[in-house]
Amino acid sequence: MLIDRKDGIPDFVVIGRKYLKVVHRNLPTPLLYEQIIKNREGQVSHMGPVVVRTGDFAERSLTDKFIVKEPVSEEKVPWGDENRPISEERFNNLLYRLLAYMQNKEVYVQYCYAGRDPDYRTSIRFITETAWHNLFVRNMFVPIHDVEDFEAYDPDFTVVHIPGFHAMPEVDGTGSSAFVIISLGQKTAFICGTHYGGEIRQVVFTILNYLLPLESVFPLRCSANIGPDGDVAIFMGRGGTGKTTLAVDPERRLIGDHAHGWSDKGLFDFERGSYARVMKISKEEETEIFACTRKFGSILENVSIDLETRRVDLNDDALTDNTRAVYPNTHIPNAVVDGVCDHPRNIFLLTCDALGVMPPIARLSPELAVYAFLSGYTSRFTETESGPVETDIRFDTCFGASALTLPAHVYGNLLMEKIKKHNVSCWLLNTGWLGEPRGAGERINIAQTRKLVYAAVSGKLNDVAYETDPVFSFEIPEECPGVPAAILNPRRMAKDQGEYELRAVQLARKFMEDFARYENEMPENMRTMLLDGLSLDDSFDMLEEFRLSI
Repeated sequence: MLIDRKDGIPDFVVIGRKYLKVVHRNLPTPLLYEQIIKNREGQVSHMGPVVVRTGDFAERSLTDKFIVKEPVSEEKVPWGDENRPISEERFNNLLYRLLAYMQNKEVYVQYCYAGRDPDYRTSIRFITETAWHNLFVRNMFVPIHDVEDFEAYDPDFTVVHIPGFHAMPEVDGTGSSAFVIISLGQKTAFICGTHYGGEIRQVVFTILNYLLPLESVFPLRCSANIGPDGDVAIFMGRGGTGKTTLAVDPERRLIGDHAHGWSDKGLFDFERGSYARVMKISKEEETEIFACTRKFGSILENVSIDLETRRVDLNDDALTDNTRAVYPNTHIPNAVVDGVCDHPRNIFLLTCDALGVMPPIARLSPELAVYAFLSGYTSRFTETESGPVETDIRFDTCFGASALTLPAHVYGNLLMEKIKKHNVSCWLLNTGWLGEPRGAGERINIAQTRKLVYAAVSGKLNDVAYETDPVFSFEIPEECPGVPAAILNPRRMAKDQGEYELRAVQLARKFMEDFARYENEMPENMRTMLLDGLSLDDSFDMLEEFRLSI
C-alpha cells in the first residue's frame, strides 16, 4: 500500500508531512478571520460576522452520500436510498486522487470533540481546504485548548473537507461530481465538491448515530433547553419545524440546537454551536438568534450583503431561502456553558403541518410518541435539501433518515426505554397551519406556540380536560392558559367539516403507508406494542366507513 496507514487506517499525520505544503493547526477565530480575508473566501460584514457563499450547493444533497461497504458495516447498516453502498476499492482510489489534488496545498486542521459529556465524547480531526470551513468546525464543535490535551490527542475519526476536489461519476461510482463518503472501518469521511457547511455537521451526526447506540446512548436530532426549576425539554423535528427557535427562549437556558445524546446520566449536546436558519427572522420574535447575526465570530452562509455598507439583509432570498448563521452557543446570553443536563421531563415532537389537520398541541402516549418519532412527519414547503419536490407530505424516519446508520427500530427502542424509565411527558406540537391548509388558512405564530410549550412544561396542562382525536388517537386539550380555546382543535376551525375530514383521512392513510415501509423490519414485540397502542385497525375501519359515506 502506497499510502501510509496505521492499523489499516490512513495516517494523516504522515500523509500531511509528505503531501501538504502548509498545515495550519487549531487556529483561533481571529487568525481564521485573517486567513479568510487573505484567501478571499468571504467578507466581513457590519458588526463583525463573516459572510460566505456556497456556490452550486445551498443545501444538502442526499443522493451524493455513501457509506463504504466493509466488514465492520456490512451487516449493521440498513442499505438503501439513504445509505448507498460504495466499495472499499473505490474509496481508496478516491483517497489516492484526493492526495494528488492536495499536493503542496495549504490546509487547516482543527482537533475537536463531538459530544459535551467527557464519558461519551468522540474525538474528531477536521482537515479543511478553506479557512471558513475550519471556523465552521471551531464554532460547531469543542476545540482543544489545553496544551496537554493537544499533545495527547488521538482522533477517533478524521473528516476531510475538500470542496475543490471533484469526482468523476463514471469512474468513481458517485451520483455527481460532489460526494460525501463515510468509512466506518477506516474511521475516515470525505466531503468533496460542495461548500455547503451543513454537510459537515451531518457527517458527524451520522458517525455518532452509529457509535453511540453501541454504548446504549440514544442519539437524537433535537434542540433542548432547561427551565428555572431545572426541568429539561427537548424538541424533536426536521429542519423548518422550529426546533432552534423554540429552544432559544429568553425564559429558559439553551442546551443545544440540533443533536444530543441521552445516556443513563442525562442529556448532552453533540455540539457547542448552532447552525440556525435565518431567512426573514425578526429581532422581535427571535431576539437571541437575530443578535448572533451581528456578532464577531459568526458565519453567515449565503446571506445577502451590501458591498458598500457591509450591512446584511436577512429578508433577501436571491441566493437561497436556506440562509444560515453559524455561531458558538456562547453568543447566546443564557446558554448552558457545559452543554450537559439531567434527563428531560418533556418531549415535544414537532411537525409543520401544511394540511391544517394537526392540532397546535396534543398529549401522546409513549407508543404514540415512538410512532410519531419513527414516522417523522412534516410538510415540505421550504427547501433545505436539493432535489425535486413531488408532494407537501414528507415522512423522514426518526426525523433524520439520511443520518441513520442502524435500523430504525434500534432508535425507536432506545426512545421507548428512555420515556418509560424516566416517566417523560410526550407532546405533539404543530408549528404549521390550523384547520385550513397552507394558502387558505393562517400559520400559528411563535408567541402562541411558546405559550403552549410553557403550559406543558409548567404542568398547567396536567389538570385540564382532553378530547381524544378519533383518527389519530392523541389527546387534545380543551383549554390552555393564554391561548384562545378556538384554535386548540383544528376541526372546529375548519370552514368545511367534510373537506377537513377528507384531509384527515388522506393524511392518516399516508401514515399507514409509511409505517408499512419498516414495520416488518421491527422486532415482533415492538411492532405488536405499537399496533396495539395505536388501535390502528379500529381507526381505519372507521375511516373506511367515512370515506364510503362521502
